Amino acid sequence: MGYKYKPSKSVAKRFSVTKTGKLKRHHSLTSHLMSARNGNKKRHLGRPAILFEGHARNMRKFMGIGKLHPARTAKERAAKALEAPAAN
Repeated sequence: MGYKYKPSKSVAKRFSVTKTGKLKRHHSLTSHLMSARNGNKKRHLGRPAILFEGHARNMRKFMGIGKLHPARTAKERAAKALEAPAAN
């Protein structure tokens, strides 16, 4: 009997996956001492950031969704966009 792959729950909790397969992450430096930061900094830290693709590839493997390829998805969408006006 073969080994069944168990996805990493801790990685799944730290990142959320977009429709194309990119990973959104939370910023650090947001847990306490926020009164020392200006409003602009706090606002930017509150918004999610996209994880660098080199790291995202590894994290997707940990999460068990390693078959998603955002670059390939973007290329396919661009090809469909070019075909759509020609079809009309």
